[in-house]
Amino acid sequence: MATIACQGKTIRSVRAVLFDKDGTLANVESYLTKLGFERSRLVADQLSTDRPEAQRLSVESSVLAAFGLSAEALDPAGLLAVGSRYDNEIAAAACLATAGQGWIEAVSATKLAFTAAESLVAPKVEHTPLLPNVKALLHRLQAVGLKIGVVSSDSQVEVEAFVNRYELSEVIWYCGFSVDTLPKTDPNFLQFACDALSAVPSETLVIGDSAADYALANQGAAGFLGMTGGWRAPVRFAAPIVTFFDLIQVEAFH
Repeated sequence: MATIACQGKTIRSVRAVLFDKDGTLANVESYLTKLGFERSRLVADQLSTDRPEAQRLSVESSVLAAFGLSAEALDPAGLLAVGSRYDNEIAAAACLATAGQGWIEAVSATKLAFTAAESLVAPKVEHTPLLPNVKALLHRLQAVGLKIGVVSSDSQVEVEAFVNRYELSEVIWYCGFSVDTLPKTDPNFLQFACDALSAVPSETLVIGDSAADYALANQGAAGFLGMTGGWRAPVRFAAPIVTFFDLIQVEAFH
């Protein structure tokens, strides 16, 4: 077990640490910005060619707004930054539906547009490098015997690719979205993750960059640190924050 201190906050009796991936461990803003613009453009292109150009532009604008993306910035608390692919698909399909497409057609067209957009910016793992000092922090946590997990609303395939690409050997368990796993937003996910790490919530620290991560910690008695260093726009938490990972101090708990 260990004591973790950061920017005036001390968390004692920690046995396991759960990290979010995108925006916490991974520098993802540039990738998501490109992906969001491609998705919105291609979703709008799903409208039939006899529709007015103004309507296509309206759909594109609506999708961008739903994503929390503008020419100026990506909202770190917005749908594109926080939601799963499924969440984003439903929001984009709703924009098509408001333009007069039937719902089933809108969902199908959105899936095609999303797949095409992802192919234009693939592979994701090569465009989402580690944030500074991630490896050093993981090594410090491992050195005092802590169990480390990575949890994400990204797909299980992408989480696995990330862990392997950046050789995060300190990570002993990871979980992304798949048909075989609980989604990160499931009310039982914290206990599910703790069971996988042979820990209990009261001995677990969650480090993440969104309200979803804070809500995850609050499923039980887990500690929480809000990571704010992965975004250009301010990220606000009603909880202790960490701006850079080199500010985290780790000491063995005796």
